[in-house]
Amino acid sequence: MTYDASITKKQFVSKRSWSVARILALGAIAAGALCAQTGQSPIFPWMNANLTPDQRANLVLPELTLDEKIVLIHGQGSPFDDNPGPNTDLSNGGDGLSLGIARLGIPSLQMDGAAYGVRFSGINGRYSTALPSNLALAASWDAEAACAYGALIGKELRAQGYNMSLAGGVNLARELRNGRNFEYHGEDPLLAGVMVGHRVRCEQAQHILAELKHYAVNDQETGRGLLNAAIGRRALRETDLLAFEIGNQIARPGAVMCSYNGVNGDYACENKYLLTDVLKNEWGFSGFVLSDWGGTHSTARSSSAGLDMEQPGEDYYGAAMKAAIQIGRIPTAELDEHVRRILRAEFATGIIDHPVHKSVVDVEAGLETARQLAEQSIVLLKNEGRILPLDPNRIGSIAILGEHADSGMISGGGSAQVDPQGSFTVDWKLHQAVWFPTSPLKSIAAMAPRANVQFASGNDLAAAADLAKRSDVAIVFVHQWCREGADLPSLALPASQDRLIAQVAAANPNTIVVLETGTAVRMPWINQVRGIVEAWYAGSKGGEAVARVLFGEVNPSAKLPLSFPVSESDMPHPEPLALPPAIAAQKRPKNLSQPLYTVTYDKALEVGYKWYDAENKPVLFPFGFGLSYTSFRYANLELTPEGPPDAPTVTVRLTISNTGSRRGTETVEIYATLPASADEPPNRLVGWSRVQLDPGQTTTVRIPIEAKRLSIFDEQTNRWKLVPGRYILRAGGSSRDLPLSAAMDLP
Repeated sequence: MTYDASITKKQFVSKRSWSVARILALGAIAAGALCAQTGQSPIFPWMNANLTPDQRANLVLPELTLDEKIVLIHGQGSPFDDNPGPNTDLSNGGDGLSLGIARLGIPSLQMDGAAYGVRFSGINGRYSTALPSNLALAASWDAEAACAYGALIGKELRAQGYNMSLAGGVNLARELRNGRNFEYHGEDPLLAGVMVGHRVRCEQAQHILAELKHYAVNDQETGRGLLNAAIGRRALRETDLLAFEIGNQIARPGAVMCSYNGVNGDYACENKYLLTDVLKNEWGFSGFVLSDWGGTHSTARSSSAGLDMEQPGEDYYGAAMKAAIQIGRIPTAELDEHVRRILRAEFATGIIDHPVHKSVVDVEAGLETARQLAEQSIVLLKNEGRILPLDPNRIGSIAILGEHADSGMISGGGSAQVDPQGSFTVDWKLHQAVWFPTSPLKSIAAMAPRANVQFASGNDLAAAADLAKRSDVAIVFVHQWCREGADLPSLALPASQDRLIAQVAAANPNTIVVLETGTAVRMPWINQVRGIVEAWYAGSKGGEAVARVLFGEVNPSAKLPLSFPVSESDMPHPEPLALPPAIAAQKRPKNLSQPLYTVTYDKALEVGYKWYDAENKPVLFPFGFGLSYTSFRYANLELTPEGPPDAPTVTVRLTISNTGSRRGTETVEIYATLPASADEPPNRLVGWSRVQLDPGQTTTVRIPIEAKRLSIFDEQTNRWKLVPGRYILRAGGSSRDLPLSAAMDLP
């Protein structure tokens, strides 16, 4: 989500309509204050919690005037606009505000973009925990971790006075240079859908109205409001939309945010196939669709396509909508459907029955959760000669190198940015990149109290190399900053950081690199260092989590949620997108009736590891890869189809043993190769299970694979179907380490 300074006050809105809206809003606040004092809600039939959300919404709908219905379907502008609206002072200070109807007990929607923590906590004078990035969460491959992630954010949203979350990003990492990959959940639709689904499910369990976004194919920031993604329907359903479908099935979110870009000729926020045919009709989505900020382009067309709410203002869903209703251009029943969906979502998520009351955030609990999640998300990529874990009793000196490694760890920027607490670092050279005050230097020194731990920023390469040469171990912290609104020019680290690693590694053979990144990176120095640790954007307790992994207090168990290519030349599109100058110069995409530039998605089924497998390309590190301080052995793979022959559930059984010397957790990954007639990439992830084992322990793992995971989408019948023939299922520790395989024939 973004705040475009070109989006200003609404030409269609009369002073009277603003006055009506303000009176409604002030009444809502007054009613809320009264309820808070008395501890009672207004007595209305729709306040009966024994009724279903649909029944309650249907009771409210006839009581609303036309003006009140219009108020519910648009935002009130953003306090961050150049010319904020007259009602933005009623905002809680978050990303958005949609007014409620006080006389009927319907609250305002106070929205915050809490991707990895509650934003704008500083505005409220309150604390907010920064969790590891969403991509880091995906690296845990742990649905329970996703639930803990969502629950914490839900609790802190309520404590700060918000009742709606604008997070839940699930766009696939088709373009590794995408500036928002850190907000999403990797390249595979099953992994991404499961992780975001459990995060949103548990966020809503805290009585927060949560969403999935950005629907759909919003896989890069370059020209996002100008681009049309031309993609075949089968590929669309098996990749990007499948992640949303799985997330919707698990979470039942209150809202879905449509994206800026076009899909097959129509803007996503006025795309009937996406919003109505698939999302609402086929998937049974019962919540409401809101636009990304400034992503609405029309009134009648958006409304008929299935857009229920315009954000952040009312260019099209304010006075223009009212006029269209009054002249019969838009049926009243269509407006009522938008309103009904909004009301239903508010009842279903509990924000009406459980109104928010600002309270004190449990800081210690938040920090503990942040540390645990960071520990689960850190991926051990290289451990030559078992240099890790470090033994504090055998190390006399440690060099900590890298800009800001003495004071903090970097975070992702844009509308996901969480206000850091206490003393923190801002790098103005990187357009306000923020380092959270979680010091790797201090945390490592605490883990090795007998060692001489010294720091050098690396700005002076000779001094850094000299310190490394005089130390037993050199640990280099490097970063790659990603943010909304801009894509990376390449996957390379800043050249100065590559030079720092090379010089330090030349001076000290015991060099370990810690990566703080929002996507994959190139590693020209990979053969010069002994250890590589991917820490992602690690959040409020990242320094402590990294130190605990480095010294073996935590046995790493995370796996990569996206592939690391050798270089950009191996990617589907080696060069980043460069828009023609005349198109790139467009400043007001919201005024466009259709996208200006089409990007054709050829070989669109081949996302991430499926591309590298299908094209037989080497990778630096494969999808699903991650090392441990112990070792595992796979054996005895068996397949058992159960249920109807045309839609069986296949139960995968295998044994796994911990053959190392310490307790560890392995993620057992299952991939399927479909019959050749399916015309699919060589392998697809169809299931996984996390297994914790003591040294020497062996256990049997049982993983059910539902028929849909083995199916393809048939465009002719608009259905998922199994292709008759031989299916090969493989098991192992990554997409390219699959020691077990078994075949079965399906009719």
